[in-house]
Amino acid sequence: MTIKQKALPDQILLAIEAAEDLKADRLIVLDLRGLTDATDYFVIASGTSDAHVRGIAESMVRKLGGRGIHAHHVEGLPSGRWVLLDFVDFVVHLFHPETRSFYQLERLWADAPALVSGP
Repeated sequence: MTIKQKALPDQILLAIEAAEDLKADRLIVLDLRGLTDATDYFVIASGTSDAHVRGIAESMVRKLGGRGIHAHHVEGLPSGRWVLLDFVDFVVHLFHPETRSFYQLERLWADAPALVSGP
């Protein structure tokens, strides 16, 4: 765990752990504080297939739900191309690689510091 990761809220660390448990790819956490009032952080990761993306999302929902942290809104779970989990203080974006390349959220939010960045 990096120094930057230690500064993250516990619920984001749980989301990261759930993603890493299922071998999510290209995990990144963007700090949006001061850039938008919509949320404080984006957690972005990719799966290798639609089923993998759905599995990562379901793992996050279970792991966070087990700690009393529930998504306010969920989109895209049935298709698995782009799953959005809105936990209010942070939003998780889980992508199929092609969909992630198309939308390029990291580029759209290039002003946001990356607090966690994986391979």
